[in-house]
Formats: sequence, structure tokens, C-alpha cells
Amino acid sequence: MPDRPSVLFVCVHNAGRSQMAAGFLEALGHGRIEVRSAGSMPGNQINPVAVEAMKEVGIDIAGEQPKKLTDDAVVASDVVITMGCGDECPYFPGKRYEDWVLDDPAGQGIDAVRPIRDEIKERVEALIASLEPTSA
Repeated sequence: MPDRPSVLFVCVHNAGRSQMAAGFLEALGHGRIEVRSAGSMPGNQINPVAVEAMKEVGIDIAGEQPKKLTDDAVVASDVVITMGCGDECPYFPGKRYEDWVLDDPAGQGIDAVRPIRDEIKERVEALIASLEPTSA
């Protein structure tokens, strides 16, 4: 893996889970990891409840926009994390793929989105630990 690994988070609409994951990785990775997110069928806007949930933990994703998944984004990434889009994501040999099974925050209230946000944070922390070399 290169000095600065890259991660692509993919969900269907790129409006909730993948955006929250990207927000956490940007914040917790401190620039050491390149972060991308995309959707197989991107929505028109970020889920406002996901934005609210992330603001509660000090991360602002309000300025993000859903992006279309492209082969180029997958090729440029070392790790591809899918969240409910499975077969829609192109497969390229040599990439590390993980599928995170998470509830979809679409149409949910803040009380339902908080546990999803918290699980995403835990998974992102574990991902960071797996990407960073251990120090002696």
C-alpha cells in the first residue's frame, strides 16, 4: 500500500452512510488517508438527518454532495468499503474490499441515525488502525 492509502466508501445514494464514513475518516485520519465516497445511484442531496447527527459529534458534512460511482474512483482506491450496494460496485483485482452491513438512515429520525453513526465511527477507527503501520 502507498505511503498515503486511499479509501472509497460506496452506498446506493451516497447521501448518508458513505458520507458519514467519509466525514469520520477525514476527521480521524488527519490527512494521512485519502478519502472518497460515491453512490451507485446518487441522490440529490445529503440526508439532512445524517448531517445533523454528524454535527452532534463536531463533524460538518453539510457541504458535501452525492457523487456517482465511477470505475476511476475504484481504480484510484486501495480499499473499497461497500454499504448496501454490493453487486453495483465494480471489482478490480488487487483492491481490498469490505462490505459493512449497516442500517440505512434514509427516512429515519435522529434517534435511529445516532446508533448508525456511532457504529460507522467504530468501524472507521478499526479501518484506520488496519491501514496504519504499527509503531515499535
